[in-house]
Amino acid sequence: MYWVYILQSQSTRRFYCGHTGDLENRIRQHNDPAYRLTRTTKRFPGPWQLVWQGGCATRGEAMILEKRIKKQGIGRFLERAQSAESRRRRD
Repeated sequence: MYWVYILQSQSTRRFYCGHTGDLENRIRQHNDPAYRLTRTTKRFPGPWQLVWQGGCATRGEAMILEKRIKKQGIGRFLERAQSAESRRRRD
C-alpha cells in the first residue's frame, strides 16, 4: 500500500503534500533536521504534523492523486475533503 499525505507546519501553517510506502518513517524524515532528502520541509520551519492521509493500491495511483491534490491546491483539497466528511456524518 502507498500513502498520499498532507503535512502542515505548526509554525508557519504551510502545507506539504507527498506520497510514500512507509508513512511513519517519512514523517519522521520530514521532522529530522539531519535528514537532507526532504528539502521543501527543511526550507520552511516545522515541526510538520500529519493532517490528512489517503491510501492507494499502487505507487502510480498515489502519484496521480498527489498531482491532482497539488493541481487544485492543498488548502482547497482539504476544504472539500472536510465538507465531504461532514456530509457523510449527517447522512
